[in-house]
Amino acid sequence: MNRHLRRIIATTDVHSAFASSAPMLAYLHAARAESLIVDCGDFFEGSGFYRLGHGQIEREILTSLYDLLAPGNHGWRHHFEPGLREMTVCANTTDDDGNPLFDRVRLKRIAGRRVAVTAVIGTQAFTAIPVGDRIGHHVTDPAQALREAMLEHHHRADAWIVLSHSGFDEDLKLAAACPFADVIFAGHCHSDTYGPVPVGDTLVVKGRELGIGYATAEPVGTGWAARTGTFPSSHGLPEDLATVQDKIALVGRTLASPLGIVNEPYRNAPLDRRQLLAEVADRLHSGLGADAVVLNETALRSTPLGEVLTLGDLLTIEPFDNQLVHARLPDDPTQDHEQLLGHLTDRVGPLAIAPTPLCPATRSVLTTDYLADSHLGGRTHQAGLRLGQAVRSVLLTPLAGADDTAAGGEQ
Repeated sequence: MNRHLRRIIATTDVHSAFASSAPMLAYLHAARAESLIVDCGDFFEGSGFYRLGHGQIEREILTSLYDLLAPGNHGWRHHFEPGLREMTVCANTTDDDGNPLFDRVRLKRIAGRRVAVTAVIGTQAFTAIPVGDRIGHHVTDPAQALREAMLEHHHRADAWIVLSHSGFDEDLKLAAACPFADVIFAGHCHSDTYGPVPVGDTLVVKGRELGIGYATAEPVGTGWAARTGTFPSSHGLPEDLATVQDKIALVGRTLASPLGIVNEPYRNAPLDRRQLLAEVADRLHSGLGADAVVLNETALRSTPLGEVLTLGDLLTIEPFDNQLVHARLPDDPTQDHEQLLGHLTDRVGPLAIAPTPLCPATRSVLTTDYLADSHLGGRTHQAGLRLGQAVRSVLLTPLAGADDTAAGGEQ
């Protein structure tokens, strides 16, 4: 395709949300002729399409429709795979020797301008990557990394575009620290703020998550203009995307399998994940006899529920296949449990804890493998149960013959 680029279109935090992906795919396919298509991270993980498809659908979409990618905390390891690593840019991640993990800057010509496109991942987002996936990887200060990249390439670029997986509020600070950036496309935050918000001469803008919308920027006069949009409805996909459409449909039929009747009070309502996780924590504490249970609310996602829970519903609610494990609490005599839990909340978000408050003598907790490995003292042994199985036991009354293996994850 002989492309004459006029604008940049950015998605973010798609999280494998392909149940109604035809509008996104059709729009991006049509826009490619005149648009640089980029993503701001977390294209992978977050639904049953990833759990059952193991990233193959995501890979085909990215390599077919996109030009450049910022790495996110979800799906981090996929950015090192052949085909995707070449598409990934990031200015502030290095290996043990200080070498960049990815290309730091790509130069593109857009509407006659020499445009430098780079990306950063926020420190909080980087620490949310599972420890085993980032061995030998390091993150540096995003603002400092961007300034260094600008000084190195300033003579080659007329404009600077940043793809950021840091969160909208962090990107407002980044814009103030890096006034040479023309547009910062934001990601990671899942907030209701989309912009564009001007910070000096820099625009911070974010597309709607989960494949619902996009952000776009293009040169106007001597500067740039940015806006957001929702993908318009589509009645079908072009033949170029027939293979990926078939893969989505195949997985979608499996995800439509009914598992059981949704219990009150969760039936016919948007899921209150805080209420659900609190009930899960209480049941695990009383049922498994653990000294205490600590779970993070962000381990679950909210979704509207009806009368019947499908496999797709369950894998949307608990998309990350968390194992439950017993873990040590950090042995720090200067820090009591309240301080520890407060620090943990600052890093991972609200917690569900049982019992509340924790007994001062508590030295181990039942938690997820993610919290144990990344934020606590490490796991001691497996609990033999997945979080998804515990969620299922609270949410529904099983249908006769419903498959229990798929809901708990591959064994």
